[in-house]
Amino acid sequence: MKALETVLKTACMAAALAGAMAVQPAFAADASNGKVLAEAHNCAACHGPNLNKPVSAEYPKLAGQHADYVYWALRQYQMGNGNPNFGRSNAIMSAQVQNLSQADLKDIAAYIESLKGDLVLKK
Repeated sequence: MKALETVLKTACMAAALAGAMAVQPAFAADASNGKVLAEAHNCAACHGPNLNKPVSAEYPKLAGQHADYVYWALRQYQMGNGNPNFGRSNAIMSAQVQNLSQADLKDIAAYIESLKGDLVLKK
């Protein structure tokens, strides 16, 4: 009986530790690096000053957008390769993100989320 109790305690502690580790973020995005990357890739050329005033109605306002959404949108441009069933298809955006790492994409997304924008998040 004592051995079974010890095994159960060990299993419970292992499960609790695994759960605690799963909750911790695997990567803390760096918004300041995201700003450097956004400026280096000249995002404002299409998305406007502070990424909030696009030069054309075809381009989205980015400032204030949720980081997870921005990250996955950028990742889809990276994976898309012109196949709308697999990712997003836009030649300019695909070219802009091809050489960026996933950490770079997360940094850019964190920077974009940190910007004050005109997006309506809740009515």
